[in-house]
Amino acid sequence: MKFAVMMSRFTLCVSLFLSLGAAPIHAAAPYEIDETPAREKEWGFRPAVDETLHETPPGFCWRPQRGAAVYELQCSREKDFARIGYQADGIEFNVHAPAETLPEGEWYWRFRFRDKQGAESEWSLPRRFTIAPGANELPLPAKADLLARIPTEHPRLFVRPEEIAEYRRRAQSDLKPRFDALVDQCEKLIKNPPPTSEPPLYPDDVERKSEEWREIWWGNRTYTISALNGAATLAFTRLIGGKEEYGQLAKRILMDCAEWNPTGATGFRYNDEAGMPYNYYFSRTYTFVNDLLSEAEKEKCRAVMRIRGQEMYDHLYPKQFWTPYESHANRAWHFLGEVGIAFLGEIPEAGDWAWFAANEFKCVYPVWSDSDGGWHEGNSYWNSYMARFTWWADVMRVAMGIDAFKKPYFAQVGYYPLYLMPPGTQGGGFGDLNGYRKSENNVPLMSILAAQARNPYWEWYVETQGGPTEDNGYIGFIRGALPQVEPKAPTGLPTSRAFHGVGQAMLNTNLLDAKDNVEVVFKSSPFGTQSHGYESQNSFLLYAFGERLFIRTGRRDIYGSPHHQNWMWHTKSTNCVTINGEGQIKHSAAAVGEISRFETGEYVDYVEGEAGQAYGGKLERFTRRILFIKPYAVVVFDTLKAPKPVSFEWRLHAVNEMKVHSALDVREVNGAAACKVSFLWPRDLSLSQTDRFDPPPRERIKLVEYHLTATPENRSETQNFVTVFQPYRSSETMDRTPSIEEIAGGFAVTVPTPDGETKLLLQNDAGTLIEGLGLKGEASVIGALSRSGERVSFEY
Repeated sequence: MKFAVMMSRFTLCVSLFLSLGAAPIHAAAPYEIDETPAREKEWGFRPAVDETLHETPPGFCWRPQRGAAVYELQCSREKDFARIGYQADGIEFNVHAPAETLPEGEWYWRFRFRDKQGAESEWSLPRRFTIAPGANELPLPAKADLLARIPTEHPRLFVRPEEIAEYRRRAQSDLKPRFDALVDQCEKLIKNPPPTSEPPLYPDDVERKSEEWREIWWGNRTYTISALNGAATLAFTRLIGGKEEYGQLAKRILMDCAEWNPTGATGFRYNDEAGMPYNYYFSRTYTFVNDLLSEAEKEKCRAVMRIRGQEMYDHLYPKQFWTPYESHANRAWHFLGEVGIAFLGEIPEAGDWAWFAANEFKCVYPVWSDSDGGWHEGNSYWNSYMARFTWWADVMRVAMGIDAFKKPYFAQVGYYPLYLMPPGTQGGGFGDLNGYRKSENNVPLMSILAAQARNPYWEWYVETQGGPTEDNGYIGFIRGALPQVEPKAPTGLPTSRAFHGVGQAMLNTNLLDAKDNVEVVFKSSPFGTQSHGYESQNSFLLYAFGERLFIRTGRRDIYGSPHHQNWMWHTKSTNCVTINGEGQIKHSAAAVGEISRFETGEYVDYVEGEAGQAYGGKLERFTRRILFIKPYAVVVFDTLKAPKPVSFEWRLHAVNEMKVHSALDVREVNGAAACKVSFLWPRDLSLSQTDRFDPPPRERIKLVEYHLTATPENRSETQNFVTVFQPYRSSETMDRTPSIEEIAGGFAVTVPTPDGETKLLLQNDAGTLIEGLGLKGEASVIGALSRSGERVSFEY
């Protein structure tokens, strides 16, 4: 009886519950989202919170989630996602690029995932971002749609089958000089074909990175390129009207190289410097010579490239989407993309490789940069990696219909060399292998970028340095069909520019000709000292009249050698400050700096950096302020604070021996340029100079550079340095001497110039009233300059 009553009451309660329209009860989501912010070397959640984007749609990226099989993404105008503006489900990667644009304005995004059993996680936190007005439209088609754009027939790389007839016609008309150059190359290859026996492995007893190891490592790369790029040249030339024997030799070389062990001496993991060019040159040859291959020969090529391609993919995916800060991987991904396109529909995994490369481009690449066009690893690596990327830009445009130059970085990419190395500049700024670069070294790449992006300023940069360097290869032939770009001098552009995302600023007086330019290059980077951008934060360079004056030092003998690690990666090799002889954290993403302020004007430029964190606890503060009184003087004002009394060593490096007359008169001369350096503060400096590297490079490197150290007499917890550089032409004299006076709260500095003088007040922190020299204010830097009777005041 009691049981019946209880059941009746339970049934009544259930009926009432359902009749009131109550929502059914669901079990809590079994997974929480890992919202851990990006750690060192991680890409991070993108778009970042409150980021403003000049590209629509953005590429989304989130931390890979444990247990995830697929992801779901939502975008909304409302933080509570009451209305969904965009939604995608079944996402296989931890990145996503919508196939449609998002309108300008404020948005929120979030994601969740499902495991293999279909259990869902909770939603991530909403992250707000903004699409800027006029943002470039760069959607990425869905996978099936994107792959359907790629030709089913060959060729597929750089040219499409339907374009061949037009290229054949132009090879006998406006492009005939380029075609004749290709024929000349092919005739030389016919007469002297490249060897195709498999290159050697490293001997068992060889020491890694020894000179013997280096010769095999790099030698196998050049050997592979000689064979397979030669084959690609032969195959392409035959395709657009060259002799049949060109194609037959290309086929023979291709099939000979197909016999090499895919995981041997030229395997990607064994030697990626040989493995990468093998893969993309093999793929190009395959697609250019495809019509001459038998089905058995095609199957042999597919079997080889399936192994090689999967080896690359397994190395790159999934880590490249979340931990992309590996140097070689940032070219390997688009080489894999070429393999995927060439073998789409012929190797089962090829579609995945091409799709991976498209997502890497849209959502992650380039990693060593900001949207302003800077490059953390420096000019040499910028040239190397961007030159190779331009291949992918061509391939992607032709095969997939995607314009790389709609991405904000690539729309700005040519301004980095233009500001770093105005025409005639000697010296390539910060980064590995940059010390002896010249502005003309940028011309081949800049000519390609100018044509691809249709940018008149970049074309001017090329034309003012003798015009484009002729590329007589098959890619040069194809690019010869691009329309000409009318050059425009950068006379309307500011002469100085900061690339905030990579923490580099270039302060110039003249972008037109380095012979009339004085330039300060400053670094304080959020990328730290990792990879090939290893120089210390708050370091600077000074170039004048086309010459290098004060430099970063050393020359790489081989990557990671004792000289490379213990001189070039060390703060002592740069124009910076060491503490008890020790420097910033070497070769680490943790050694971060920041450009905290940048201003540019007609008479004065100003840049300020903070680098205390880069010292790993040895310093609490290192604020460096650089005031450029254009073009006459550079004032460097340093504020340092340590947790205990230390020795502060102010480092300065030069091309030639510095003549030390006194602390107020140190001279450097290099060719047409000279500079007087005055160490105004502190007054008790001890100066020493040497031409020794510690440790030196290998014997084959013949290099002499000079290193000056200025050390205060006493150890202390805090220290200010005030140093003035006065560049001048070596054919002239420099007899002007700046002066300093310690005043309440800071310093009063007077810098004479040819047509007047500049008066400055300097203090460590803004907010306190400071007075002197007829000036007063609360800023960190307060100044007034007189020039030809005109007075200009400024504060920073």
